[in-house]
Amino acid sequence: MPLVTVIGDGQLARMTQQAGIELGLTVRLLAAAPDASAAQATGDVVLGDYTDPAHVRAVATDAAAVTFDHEHVPNAILDELIAEGVNVQPQPSALINAQDKLVMRRRLRELGAPVPPFLDITSVEDATGFHDAVGGAVCLKARRGGYDGKGVWFPEGREETASLVADLLEQGVPLMAEKKVTLVRELSAMVARRPSGECVAWPVVESVQRDGVCAEAVAPAPCDGSDGARAVLRDAEALAVDVARELGVTGVLAVELFETTDDAGQPQIIVNELAMRPHNTGHWTQDGCVTSQFEQHLRAVLDRPLGSTALTAPVTVMANVLGGDTDPATPLPERMDEVWRRFPGARIHVYGKEWRPGRKLGHVTMTLPVGVAG
Repeated sequence: MPLVTVIGDGQLARMTQQAGIELGLTVRLLAAAPDASAAQATGDVVLGDYTDPAHVRAVATDAAAVTFDHEHVPNAILDELIAEGVNVQPQPSALINAQDKLVMRRRLRELGAPVPPFLDITSVEDATGFHDAVGGAVCLKARRGGYDGKGVWFPEGREETASLVADLLEQGVPLMAEKKVTLVRELSAMVARRPSGECVAWPVVESVQRDGVCAEAVAPAPCDGSDGARAVLRDAEALAVDVARELGVTGVLAVELFETTDDAGQPQIIVNELAMRPHNTGHWTQDGCVTSQFEQHLRAVLDRPLGSTALTAPVTVMANVLGGDTDPATPLPERMDEVWRRFPGARIHVYGKEWRPGRKLGHVTMTLPVGVAG
């Protein structure tokens, strides 16, 4: 059976490895530490640094496919692997659009995808000029490395914009700015694509963010039945398929979207971020869909037939388990037992991580009848 190398050691790699067991695959992991989330649950673990070419090359040896649970492996390393005949999925030509937000914005604009006004920020003058152009509705972003609300700033006023940009540029943070949108809700459109071209989409979901972190996801996204609401969900799914094909994405792609309104008050979507790997907003597929995002990702990077994305329940809700301000005195197993006593249908997924405030420690999914999720 094939060997798949996953570079990364977080919960996404952990759950991908678990899906690999059911498929009869061997999953090899490049991990930074033996107690990392995925390393705890994986038999074939290589300790190393994903920025070290020798470490990446070693873990890729004999792999039928090399894939990732994050987008941060330097593309120069991946280009070398590809030149040596290694099957890297997704490839650097696609990954760059998830690694650099400015590159992503420019490429999506070329494709005609809906994006907010944006600008490369290389000076304070760039930032204040953009502030004036968008009437103060400024969202600053680090071009690389930000996630879960990190690397995103919403300065209030021209002076704060100038001061913040001066500080960040002094620290060497590459920046871009985009116009802050009037948000109705956030959506996530997810697809999987094989190198040979087959592409399938899951139902679009609504995600609820708290402090920049996904707290809940509801699948499928609630819809009031109006023509405009239905059109938004159709457009979101079609957009994700188009992006995957145009960018050459392989494996799972999550297109995070803002739903907003146009000048006439009609709903519309704007692309927020891209993720080329399994994604937090896709965890519901483990219990609410025929084929989970983790199994689908493995099938896709191996260029094997993709599974059905049909729902197995009318509604599935996923809630992240986030570390509170203090570490609870009650042991985790007892807390899990209490959840099961109250909600026997709850599926609890634990990541094996130590407590830290705000940290993603696990998630819970529940399948529900129509109408209950609201």
